[in-house]
Order: sequence, then C-alpha cells, then structure tokens
Amino acid sequence: MASEDNDTEDDNEENNDEKYGDLKSVREDKEEVPVEFDISISPSDPTLENLHGQIDRNDIIIPDYQRKFVWNMNQSSRLIESFLMGLPVPQVFLYVNQESQLEIIDGQQRLLSIYYFLDGFFDKFNNVHKHRKFKLKGLKNRPEYNGKAFVDLSDRDQRRLRNMSLRAINIKQIYPDKHNNSVFHIFERLNTGGTNLKPQEIRNAIYRGEIVTTLRKLNDNPHWRKMLGMEKPDRSERDVELLLRVFSLFHNWNEYEGPMLRHLNKTQDKNRDFDSDHANAFLSRFPQAAKLLSDAIEKPFQPSQRVNTAVLDSVMVAVMENTNLTQEQIKTNYPLLLESESFGHCIVGGTADKGKVTLRHEIARDILNDGTH
Repeated sequence: MASEDNDTEDDNEENNDEKYGDLKSVREDKEEVPVEFDISISPSDPTLENLHGQIDRNDIIIPDYQRKFVWNMNQSSRLIESFLMGLPVPQVFLYVNQESQLEIIDGQQRLLSIYYFLDGFFDKFNNVHKHRKFKLKGLKNRPEYNGKAFVDLSDRDQRRLRNMSLRAINIKQIYPDKHNNSVFHIFERLNTGGTNLKPQEIRNAIYRGEIVTTLRKLNDNPHWRKMLGMEKPDRSERDVELLLRVFSLFHNWNEYEGPMLRHLNKTQDKNRDFDSDHANAFLSRFPQAAKLLSDAIEKPFQPSQRVNTAVLDSVMVAVMENTNLTQEQIKTNYPLLLESESFGHCIVGGTADKGKVTLRHEIARDILNDGTH
C-alpha cells in the first residue's frame, strides 16, 4: 500500500506486534506507489451447482497462501441455511488470470462451504486422508435441517439449492497487459480473512511457482537466520521478502526501477519457475556468501539497533557478487563502509529511490573490496 518514508511512523509500527509479527526489527521502506490500471469488471450469477463444477475442474482456483479454509462446520452450515431460507449471501470476487481461470480474491470460505456441502465431505481439500461427512449442524432458524447431508435433503430442496445463484464479481486487468499487478492491490484491499495479508503473502498467492518453495528453503539457512537475529521464520514472510529483494538486485541493481513494491512483484512474476541462469547462480552463491558474511560480522544488517533493509540488500549483494572476497577483507572494510558519509545518506529516507539504490550498491561493492570508493 502507498505510504511515505517516515521515521516516526516506522518507530510506531515497530512496536505493533499485529502488523510486524516476529520480524519487528526490520526497517521498512515507505514509498508512494503511483498506480493506474484499466480494469474490466463483469458481474455474473453462477448457480451453486455450476460453482461446484468449476472448482472441481480447476476453473475456479484457490490462491496458494498459508491461510486456508478456516470455517468450522457450524459456520458453513449457517451459510447453507441462508440459501435454504432464500436469504441474500454476500458476493464473491474472482480474478480472471492469464489462463482464463478464476482466482478467488474474496469469498474462499463461502465458496468452499458450498462445494463441500454439495460434494458431501467437509474440509475435503485440507484433510486429504480424513474426510468428514458434511451434515448440517447448529442451525437455529431451520433446526429441521440439522443432521442432514445434501443427499438427505428432499428432491425439492436439493433442486432449489443446486439452482440457487451467488453473485460473483469477475475482475480482469486490461492495462498494463504484461504484469497482473492490479490483483496484488485488489488482494490487499478486499482480503477479509480477519488478519490482513502482508505483501509477500499476497505475492506468493499471485505469483506462485517454484520460486516460492525455493526462497522458503533458503530462508531456513542458519547463517541467514543468524544475521537476521531470528531463530524461526517470520509468520508473515517478511524474511522471504528480504530474500526476494536480494535476488532481485543480485547482478541487476544497475537496472533497478522503483518503486520497490512493483519491482519485487515483477521479479517474482518473471522468475516463477526459478530455473534461469540467474536463479541458478543465486542458488549456488547465496549459502556461500551467507556463511562468509555471518562468520565475519556478528550483525551485518544492523548498523544501529534494528535490521536496515538498505544495508542488507547492498552488503549481501556485494558479498555475493565478489567471489574472491575474503573474511578478513570484510572484517577490515565493513566498518569503513558504515563510516562512509555517502553510504550513510543512501540507507535512510527514501531508500527505494533509484539513485540511492544504485549509489549504495556501488559504494558497498568498492569499499568492501578494497576499502575505498
């Protein structure tokens, strides 16, 4: 979301456990993100039977983020009761992806409750080896339906339920046509799961692929975790986002175009398969550089009391790009880097600005290599 680079705001957010999770020490870049899209929005009223079939055929898909189906059988039963009573049910939002599939943006609990009841088994997707029959329970307005599965309903009620419709809002990005960044912002605004998803969680849902699995594995690297000062991965995947940031700038910082949020979106979208020469070079070099830097400097990303993302991306990338760099060079030259007035200017205030990104990477490369710039 768009916000300004503001030290006071950072300090306030750092103390907000709900917003920052386990990675409270990370200094975030605040940036205004100019965004403009041409979006096609078309409503539809598919029947519940059609929705069941679309989910079965993967015409409607559930984005692959951590927060799965969370309703219990009572909650899902009350939704079915609403349909049986003829009451209105809130609309769902679906995103038309490049494969013409409909990605669920908002309404996963409702859609899966419908699917599970018509299918007969509750929470079928989450509990692959333990299927529970879906029998309505906890109903107060229509208690006569308690204990009944779909097949137990009368022919009339089955027919009514299959032919009931649910309003769906189908969203498709027309412009720009190369990157579906709009769905990132739509996810961010429409997600109503109780706990707002963080940028990397949304990113992993939209730009899913091998890159998600690989970055999560690299995130478990003990030297990386030591440098972050965190034993366990962050529940909102801010540490995975930092890895994506390093990957995006590795041998590419000269080509960086801000803002950082859009840059990271494009990087993950472009590298979903994570099988390019660039990805393979990153996979090979990252563990080597992480060990080298971790052994040389105790807290290389914390020039003060907290992790600074600008220091992190420039120092980590400089070490990764110079395969001849020694531990002794790092120990000797790292303090000189932090003493550099020019480098200091690039790691505070608007650190995602193109000029600052380019300059701090140049300075980190030069000073860590030979102590001068």
